Amino acid sequence: MKFLILFIMNSTLIFTQHLGKEVTLSIGENFRIYPSGVNQWEPSIVKHPYDDDIMFVSANALTLNPFFISEGIYVTTDGGTKWNWFGSDTCNGEPFQLHGGDPGIVIDHDGVFLLTRKGFSSGIYTHYSTDLGENWSNQKILSSDDIAPEKAGLVSDVNPSNAFFERTYVTWVKQSPPFPLTFVYTDDSGINWSSPQQINNPSQRSAGGEIAMGLDGKVFVSWSAVTNTSPFTEDFVGLASSTDGGTTWWVDENIYDINGISGLLAEKGNIRVNGLPRIAVDTTGGARNGWIYIVTGQKNLSPAGSDPDVIINRSTDGGQTWSAGIRVNQDPLNNGKIQLFPAVHVDNFSGVNVVFYDDRNTTTDSLGMFLARSDDGGTTWREFEISDHNFKPAPIAGFQGKMGDNIGITSANGKIWPVWMDNSTGNYQIWTVPIEISSVGIEDEGTTVSEFQLEQNYPNPFNPSTSISWKTPFSGLQTIKVYDIMGKEILTLVDEYRLAGEHKIKYDASSLPSGIYFYQLKSSNFSETKKMMLIK
Repeated sequence: MKFLILFIMNSTLIFTQHLGKEVTLSIGENFRIYPSGVNQWEPSIVKHPYDDDIMFVSANALTLNPFFISEGIYVTTDGGTKWNWFGSDTCNGEPFQLHGGDPGIVIDHDGVFLLTRKGFSSGIYTHYSTDLGENWSNQKILSSDDIAPEKAGLVSDVNPSNAFFERTYVTWVKQSPPFPLTFVYTDDSGINWSSPQQINNPSQRSAGGEIAMGLDGKVFVSWSAVTNTSPFTEDFVGLASSTDGGTTWWVDENIYDINGISGLLAEKGNIRVNGLPRIAVDTTGGARNGWIYIVTGQKNLSPAGSDPDVIINRSTDGGQTWSAGIRVNQDPLNNGKIQLFPAVHVDNFSGVNVVFYDDRNTTTDSLGMFLARSDDGGTTWREFEISDHNFKPAPIAGFQGKMGDNIGITSANGKIWPVWMDNSTGNYQIWTVPIEISSVGIEDEGTTVSEFQLEQNYPNPFNPSTSISWKTPFSGLQTIKVYDIMGKEILTLVDEYRLAGEHKIKYDASSLPSGIYFYQLKSSNFSETKKMMLIK
């Protein structure tokens, strides 16, 4: 047995692992990021590439009477604090009356928000915002001839050393034979776009379509090939990659077989589900730099059981070869319990995080939310229930049995941020919960810390934000305080129990005048102070 839950109190879970080591998982309060009377579903979440305090969530937003569908715009600029999310259930990019939902989102190198969506009757369109989502550009047409195209995937190249730095890529499945993956790109934050280009030439129709940045500007696109008859079961996974900004593509239509779960779940109110692949790449520079992970929902194909399970496959050589499937959820095989809609994310500590719906602790008609986390590249997993309540899923009227097709996950400021839809308030709303990464027991693997070390802040000089990193050889109470040049304490940045390993915190000195300041780390018998300079 991997671990035993000892007690639950004040949203803190204590686990004892098989080696006898206690690991504390501190889960914040579950909350709705933008409470409203509108149905919100199929959320995606992204963070600013250079500012962890800025995150952007979008989702379908639906009013039934009168019928109106748009894309929710939900934003935080303070790292996700409850009640400090703002936005709207309507994207105001003209013509806003003709929006069709299914938003794909990204924040590019300049902090510009980009959003793609369906047209009300056909086509796929895009808008951009330069003011944190408050106002949106008029629509740009990416493709006008697609009838009900699938949701697009977006990714931006934000690494200045890459040849195609500043390029944002969009990919989606074209809804006409042979149902290929199609892509476009912009080099000017959404003002102008390339012409659509076909990536693959499938023998079976493509479905899904996810895109991710790899190392050195390499772009990866994954999808599933589905059977030709309803319910269009996911049959195998395809992968394409480009090293020249999308000019040419290496394509493998079948990197491995799967048996997806596409169809209706009678025990969950006849909601429509899928096993579409989700992709993430480790670009942390650590021991698993460049590894690719793909998660799917599968059943009746080992290692999945007879009920829906979450399966992950990984590649350690840039997508050329793939591991056998690894079962992520750790409940007993073939126990009748259901896991749905996995989303995957690799955080800055090289931890692989997968969130999914799960009914192992609920009645058969309900669902909760779980996080599975691996610190060894997906070989072994620890699981944590992250929802503090369950809900009974039901189809949204007029949407062919759907409660949504996906959920989302990212990380920022040392926290994991999942987003999911939940109808426990009477209509579907987007929920989240902050999860401290260090509390899940992950540090930067491959780095053994033998002594205390306080790093010089970077950048230095700075205006107005800088990052402070430090290393600790053992776990314990640690404090970091900031002082002015006269030795007066300004504030306490850290005052908490931290695990052994490497740590980093961002410091925003917007409220301080220019000058020389000092920061001091204290832990046990260790103390070290360094100087930093704020220039405005």
